[in-house]
Amino acid sequence: MVIGTIADTLTRGVGNVTDTLSETFFEPVVRIGVTGLSRAGKTVFITSLVANLLDRGRMPQLAAEAESRILTAYLQPQPDDTVARFDYESHLAALTAREPRWPDSTRAVSELRLSLKVRPTGMLAGLQGPRTVHLDIVDYPGEWLLDLGLLDQSFERWTEKTLKRLPQRPGSEPFLALLGGVDPNEEFSEPKAKALAEAFTGALHMAREAGFSDCTPGRFLLPGEKAGSPALTFAPMPKPENPARRGLWREMERRFEAYKAQIVKPFFRDHFSRIDRQIVLVDALGAIHAGPPALDDLRRTMAGILKAFRPGSNAWLTQLLRGRRVEKILFAATKADHLHHSQHARLTAIMEALTREARDRARFAGAETSAMSIAALRATVEQTLPHNGSELDCVRGTLLNPDGSRGRQAAFYPGALPEDPSHLLTPAREGAEGWLDADYEIMRFAPAPLTLKPGEGPPHIRLDRAAQFLVGDRL
Repeated sequence: MVIGTIADTLTRGVGNVTDTLSETFFEPVVRIGVTGLSRAGKTVFITSLVANLLDRGRMPQLAAEAESRILTAYLQPQPDDTVARFDYESHLAALTAREPRWPDSTRAVSELRLSLKVRPTGMLAGLQGPRTVHLDIVDYPGEWLLDLGLLDQSFERWTEKTLKRLPQRPGSEPFLALLGGVDPNEEFSEPKAKALAEAFTGALHMAREAGFSDCTPGRFLLPGEKAGSPALTFAPMPKPENPARRGLWREMERRFEAYKAQIVKPFFRDHFSRIDRQIVLVDALGAIHAGPPALDDLRRTMAGILKAFRPGSNAWLTQLLRGRRVEKILFAATKADHLHHSQHARLTAIMEALTREARDRARFAGAETSAMSIAALRATVEQTLPHNGSELDCVRGTLLNPDGSRGRQAAFYPGALPEDPSHLLTPAREGAEGWLDADYEIMRFAPAPLTLKPGEGPPHIRLDRAAQFLVGDRL
């Protein structure tokens, strides 16, 4: 195992040297990681970002575009032949159809290369011709990112943490009842392990549906080709005083370690460790709607996510000697179009407060961080309506039915977010079960039909600012 780890490190180091030399002296490559938990909008974000970089009429906050230095942009074959290509064309077709629909969500790692030919600026402007900058956009499920936090945990410690939080989450009762009737030292049997794993997976799905964020192991929710394998057939179980060698607990421990070694570590080695810039998409409105426990779980999840990154500056010599580091991290609250623009600053402030601990750690390590509220694809329009002698700032859009079909048009007022984020975060930290003085509602909107002018990408909210933060300095 030690020799294998050393070999992996050396191989990765050689790859970093080759990549760094190529990027430094030839055509620079920026690898952008895009992640977020379920329903945060990763697929829509990437699709709209690429469409708006190809047709940049709605990107005034991207400095290189405002200065007319981007001459052209085009898609190229991705450099990683073993990684699935992000299906940009199909996703864009779904969003721009006569009856538009949301594209399928992220279920595995995918990648897309977008190349931009850019006129240089500054002292080099008169000495060099246009150069090509490659943006390699890597899409991966946020549930898999959370798994990186398992690498430094033992099965015993993970069990303690998991069983402590499960009783506070809806849907965990069947698993806890089944676990309570099991002797951890009984002889291992596959049917028993399978029943426990299925019940635990059901509890994770219920927790996610209720708005909770930290639902590890992530592959239990998105197993892919690993479904049914022993590495995904385990569950948390209290350690007996003297674990039997062939007992159920020992086998659960072995499978937990196999999950880390055979699933989590390869993901880190092959994909995550090569990322330069990272955006974490967060459905903060969904967590607020779910209540204080879900919001506090999101806050702790954001702090845990930062531990998975290697934040810091990425000078080329540092890359040669120690490998890549994530040098910019953007935490973005999505679905800003579900609120009137008068509340966007409040949503951004809540996002900043939620990620304060994570951003402080990243800054200490030398990484640049930011938080903002965005909508990668605007699905609503704003409307002010009279109500009880006053006016309400609403949004109007086409509602999405539970079966995914398009419903009726409706104006919606979600409630006013507080000016001070502590009015939400303090009761969440203190374990409140519900909001005392307000209700925060969310609606699911279908994408609006689009009529795009030549040179324009899909309508959005602050997508150009997100792009400027992530890659503006490299253009």
